[in-house]
Amino acid sequence: MKDDKTAPKLTLIILRETFAICRLDKNAPIPVWAFQGSLFSITRTKDELSIVCPQINVPKGIVCNQGWSCLKAKGPLDLSSTGIISSIARTLEQEGISLFSISTYDTDYFIVKEKDLEKAVFALSETGQRIEWEQNE
Repeated sequence: MKDDKTAPKLTLIILRETFAICRLDKNAPIPVWAFQGSLFSITRTKDELSIVCPQINVPKGIVCNQGWSCLKAKGPLDLSSTGIISSIARTLEQEGISLFSISTYDTDYFIVKEKDLEKAVFALSETGQRIEWEQNE
């Protein structure tokens, strides 16, 4: 993978937790366990309730996909910036790596399967992205 001159250059911070992506019924109450951890995302649509949270918090019996790692773009990012998610997605797609992304006001989170993390880090580094591990607080 070559350096993409048009892609925004970011510092991506690998979070230390392992995450799960869960699906609950559209009318389910938001469970207390969903609010625990340094990162969680809760999205309700007319079709479903989706929760991304640390895997350790998810009780047995919940429909979820486990074993995800997260890279956080060091922010804050400018809301008028373009091409951030697409450049990361393009790089990962070329390596056959699935991506689940979450955006917030300040930054973007790129979630890949744990088994693909090393390959993702290498590919992203090759395009000029800087990769760091999350510092213990």
